Order: sequence, then structure tokens, then C-alpha cells
Amino acid sequence: MFHNPSNTYPYPSRRTATYAKNGMVSTTQSQAAQAGLAVLQRGGNAVDAAIATAAALTVVEPTSNGIGGDAFALVWMKGELHGLNASGPSPKALNAERVKALGHNEMPLHGWLPVTIPGCPSAWNLLAKRFGNLPLSDTLSAAIKLAREGFVVSPTIAAQWQQAADIDDKEENLTATAHWRSCFLNNGKAPKAGDIVTLADHADTLETIANTDAQAFYRGSIAKKIIEHASNTGGYLSAEDLASYEAQWVEPISVNYKGYDIWEIPPNGQGMLALMALNILKTLPQEQRESCDTYHKQIEAMKLAYVDGQKYITQEDKMAVKVIDMLSDSYADQRRQLITDTAMLPKHGKPVSGGTVYLATADNEGNMVSFIQSNFHDFGSRVVIPNTGICLQNRGRSFSLNPKDANYLEGAKKTLHTIIPGFVTKENQAISAFGVMGGFMQPQGHVQVITNMIDFKMNPQSALDAPRWQWLKEREVAIEHQAPPFIAQGLKNKGHDINILADAESFGRGQIIVRDPTTGVLCGGTEPRADGYIAAF
Repeated sequence: MFHNPSNTYPYPSRRTATYAKNGMVSTTQSQAAQAGLAVLQRGGNAVDAAIATAAALTVVEPTSNGIGGDAFALVWMKGELHGLNASGPSPKALNAERVKALGHNEMPLHGWLPVTIPGCPSAWNLLAKRFGNLPLSDTLSAAIKLAREGFVVSPTIAAQWQQAADIDDKEENLTATAHWRSCFLNNGKAPKAGDIVTLADHADTLETIANTDAQAFYRGSIAKKIIEHASNTGGYLSAEDLASYEAQWVEPISVNYKGYDIWEIPPNGQGMLALMALNILKTLPQEQRESCDTYHKQIEAMKLAYVDGQKYITQEDKMAVKVIDMLSDSYADQRRQLITDTAMLPKHGKPVSGGTVYLATADNEGNMVSFIQSNFHDFGSRVVIPNTGICLQNRGRSFSLNPKDANYLEGAKKTLHTIIPGFVTKENQAISAFGVMGGFMQPQGHVQVITNMIDFKMNPQSALDAPRWQWLKEREVAIEHQAPPFIAQGLKNKGHDINILADAESFGRGQIIVRDPTTGVLCGGTEPRADGYIAAF
């Protein structure tokens, strides 16, 4: 795996792969990566570094994630892989009939209706308690300092911030969302790249979470503020909803792809889509990366995975089929037979974009973490709890109001979740922590970076630099503009409806750390389509 040490094949890279032996943090923001690195350098492990980086990302990248969001993690610790699902269910008092009674035909994007119980604070606490060397008061200190003393806005985040400020949505102007603009805009204006922004309320909230091991968020002073705002502005969250919540340890799921075990979090996450597509692809020849045949096979396999995923994936105990059956070799064999030389037309739900951050960490003891957290769409629901800096997520947007759908909205139910961390092992040794964020692009990105590294021997940076595709709907496929022109023409000849896009954000943002199991040397790649950064020593 990853036998190509240079970054010249087959694409000129915007940066080279990063190598280190003592520790590494790869994420979208340099200030957050440095927070994680500092923890490693003062005796923290990969888990401590992940928590520090994740908390810092809620400050420096509020456009994509926050304290009021969800998280998932895959943790390799002392020779064993652990999964953490820190997604939250809908409020017990909310259901589809209540939403429809308010005049909605689908779940809205802003306001209280799409808000689910946040999982991030619980994730940080459980990770620290089980695997960390340091307390939250230590690992969150850098994030608190950034929020209180100010951070510099990076170019990508400035652009996303402006896009959010330009949104005109009637749901944004509710009493519940009245504090968003005063919290995140300065006199109605989004910050520009290079501006220094302070988030004092955010700092105070992080400090309270750190000093109470996150208990204040679910059962203390912060919970009281959340429930008070809900009560005053028509929200559905209750004190019982928050007090009864805790992130869940789960058994990761996997398939073997050409000698490597590829791991994902089980449903309600959509990571299973990547595994299903890889299961279909693993016996199909993919001789050249930049060939129309390779693109076509990957796209068709992804379509087949999505058809099943949109039909069945929801909270696992409410699924109509078993995960083990969907990942079986016999089922993959059946699905593989449907791939021909012509683009198929499956039935599906149209993928949408999302707001997420991903990070990977590794230490010099062999431990690695693949961690992802999100407010789902942009800043989330725009529901900002007064005097806390907390913007609650809008993950409930993914619920359906159709009782025939797997993700039909019920009280205390988890919906299909787009955020997915990935991990690779071989012969029970950790090989790679990886992820590609971006709504329903994520499993498609996972398939592409895994095939880049395993089939085409690319190192992590080359795997991320390579042009990407995204299946959108029906026969419609987006191809990144730097892909060779003959790819687009060849796919058109096979019946695909091709859109060539220059919008890098449409194709996700990834991070990868690979560990050599023999020497322990770490090799990292970071996303060229964002303000990606690797901190290492």
C-alpha cells in the first residue's frame, strides 16, 4: 500500500506528503492542528490531541461545526479498534405529525424543528475518560484561549462565512434564531480572511464544559440555558432529553478490500455505503486510475450502494434489514452483476451538501484517531443559545415526513447521519486514519481515496490531490475540472450525464494519516481544496 513516495504521479501536487515519527495531526485549520500538536508534545496521546483539535475547530471553523453538533470517532488504542457514535436523537416531544401540523411538507433547515440532541461534548468527555492521558481542562485550554483572545480567519472559512451571511431564509428570522447574526456577524458583516475574531461566550462555555467534564451541558448550567431558550421560543428539547443523553460505544463494521480491512461506524451513519461500494468493486479490474472504465465502475458501484442505503439506513435497531446481510459477499456478488458498460438509472433520494470538519491524529505509541464532527448544514439550525455562543445543529433536516420512509420522524429517534470517520487495518495492525467530509459526498470520497491508495499505490497526499467525481442523481455525475477531458467524454459515451465543476467544495475535504507498521513512521496528506494543514514532530 502507498508504494509511491513522490507526489509527481500522476498529478502535480499542491504540497508534498508530510513525514514524522513522534506524532501528527491532520485537519482543515492550522490553528486547530497546532492545538493538537501542543497536547502531544506535553505528554498527551492521540486521543488527547483529537479532543484538543476538535474543540479548537469549533472556534476557528464555526461555519461547519460547533459545540452544539454531533461527532463520530474510530479509535485505535493498544492494538484494538473502538467506535464512538455521538449523534443525538430527536426530542421526545417531536414527531412528523407535529411538524406537518405547523404547515411543513418537509423538514425545514433552520429553527427548532431540525434540532437534535448535540453529541460533541459527550464525545469529548467519554474519549478523555476512557483513553486520554489528560483531563478536559487541559485538552480544551487551547480552544478556550483561541476563542477568548482571538483567532485569525482563514480564506476558505471567510468565504463560507460570507455565504452563510447571504442566506435569505424565512426560518432564519424566527425568535429562536434571533441571536445568530449578533453572535457571528459584526454589524451584519461576515469577517474577511485575515480578520481577528473573538468569541467570548464560546470561550466561557468551553471552560464550563472543561471544568465539569461536560456534565453542565447535559445536566447543569448550560442545559438550563438551552431549555430556557427552547421554552421561550417554541423549541422541543426538554431537560429530560438532555439529561438522558450519552454518546454510545459501538462495534465498528468492515469489509476486506484486497487484503486491507476498511472500517466504518455502523448505522445510523452512512459509512456502510462506502463499504458496500468497495465490496462490489473488489473483484472488478481497475487497471488505471485515469481511465473511463475505472471511473465508470466506481460510479456504478456507488449508485448501487446509495439505492440500498437510502432505502434502509436509519437508527440500526429500526432497520428493516441486517447490516451483516448488506455487507455480505453474496449480496455484493448479486449487485455487481447489475454493472454493465452503460450508465444505469437507479431510484434514489437526491444527495445534498453538508457542513463538517474532519481530523486524524497519531502518536508515537501506535495509537491513532479518526474523528469527525458537524453542525450538518453550514452553521446549523441558526438557533443560538443566548450568552453561550452555542449554535445548535440541524441534523434533523434528514428526517422524512413520509411514514413509508426509513427515516420517518419519530420522537427520540436518530436519523441517517452523513458524517463518517474511516480507518484501515491489515493483519490486526493500524494502517491509516482517513476521512473525506462533505454531506453525501463522504462515502464517495472514502471509496475514491481508498482505491487511490490501495489500487493505484498513491501516498496520502497524491490520493487527496487526485481529481474526484460525485454521483448526484439518476445518471448525473459531477467531475472535477482538473480530470483529463477524455474521462468526461468517455463517460458521456457510456450514458452518463456529465457536469464538469470548478467548485472544489462540491467534492469534499479530506485528511489522511498512514502509519508504517514496521518502522512506525507516519505519513500524512491534507486537503488541497481547503485550508488543510498537518502539524507533526
